[in-house]
Amino acid sequence: AALDDPAQHVAEPRQPGAEAVAVGERVSEATGEMADLALRLHGSVPVQEEDVDGAAIRSPGVVARRAGGQVGNAVTVEVSQPHGRGQLVAVLERAGQNRFEISQALDRIPASQRAGLRFLLTHMPESDLQSLSSGFLLENVDYAYRAWKESPWKSQVSEQLFFNQILPYASINERRDAWRRSFYERLKPLVRGMDSPGLAAARLNQEIFPLFGVRYSTKRKKADQSPFETMENGLASCTGLSILLIDACRAVGIPARFVGVPLWSDGSGNHSWVEVWDEGWHFTGAAEPAGDALDQAWFIGRASKAERESRRHAIYAVSFRRTPQPFPMVWKRGSDQVHAVNVTDRYTALGTAMPEGMVQLMFRVFDEQSGDRCSAPIELRESTGQLVFEGASKDERFDANDHLSVAVEKGKTYELTIPSDEGTVMKQTIQVQRDGQLVDVTLDQIP
Repeated sequence: AALDDPAQHVAEPRQPGAEAVAVGERVSEATGEMADLALRLHGSVPVQEEDVDGAAIRSPGVVARRAGGQVGNAVTVEVSQPHGRGQLVAVLERAGQNRFEISQALDRIPASQRAGLRFLLTHMPESDLQSLSSGFLLENVDYAYRAWKESPWKSQVSEQLFFNQILPYASINERRDAWRRSFYERLKPLVRGMDSPGLAAARLNQEIFPLFGVRYSTKRKKADQSPFETMENGLASCTGLSILLIDACRAVGIPARFVGVPLWSDGSGNHSWVEVWDEGWHFTGAAEPAGDALDQAWFIGRASKAERESRRHAIYAVSFRRTPQPFPMVWKRGSDQVHAVNVTDRYTALGTAMPEGMVQLMFRVFDEQSGDRCSAPIELRESTGQLVFEGASKDERFDANDHLSVAVEKGKTYELTIPSDEGTVMKQTIQVQRDGQLVDVTLDQIP
């Protein structure tokens, strides 16, 4: 069962109302708290912007002070920027008509959580800065800090790692849902007693999808579904499933991030998956658990052939902190609102060399009537009739790029047979020409 009413937890855009003060602007008592806020937060202390990878980025100092000459109930605020744009002022300028909501969040945030909110405001996409409400931001930050501080593995999760991979409310460009509190309350009991973030993540991967009534399907409404959209639809592809697992992990204090490749180097398609932190990054396929283990997935072979210097064939991990590298979203081409780091080298190191003269042959079987992938028994024989392989093709429960595969000799001819209890459904001769060759078969009857 899904949450009682996911629609109630969609992020509300800010409501029109009084706006916060702009630089050098006169403000009334109704919005005067922004002036007090600027003074209280910064005074004449230089601002240092946190870089979540550990290298601090020094921002120019921000000095805010009251100016003389109060007129009635109004007060003039001057913000001097001796060496350039100050962080707080820059955030408010970028927020535009949403400045009041952002100033409310800054005004109400506890001192112990202020650094986290500043990180989000500094690195969030401009569209979020101009639309998210103070209530959404405050709840997200509060429950993120709770989960982090209460987790048994807190000692191995630095503040910088927390900022970038637990605190964020979104992974890519999905709809902004207020999932944090609901997931915290519902999923924390599932990982109680576990002292490893890796084990806790593996357990969540096993349990949340049946719990929420969600399964893999390319018939989902769209690729970049938010967690509540996925739960409402009950269907998601690898992108939506990954978003849901990442949010579940973050809700209980596990650092998690979105990873993907725009196109496998063999041209077979794109893919998305999840990395979680347990004394280093480890990968797993969302809704494709390998028991309690990590770093086991059907896509290892293809990932090991990724190409670091190719924008299309490299592997990227999303970073909420702004980086020079945009995450290439194949479902929203041309967008640069999501940032990433190139992690290709870690995956190419996983490859197992194919024996000399051997290549990978893959099989996919379709039901002619429905057009869906179906599970069918497959036998592969040499021209002499000797059986060299048997298995079952993968149906719609599996990722669209996850195919039955076998290592065979390049240049050799094989006979593909699909048997049934009544006899042979079909036979097909296959000439193996290249690595990653995909054999498609369409059946008018399913054995």
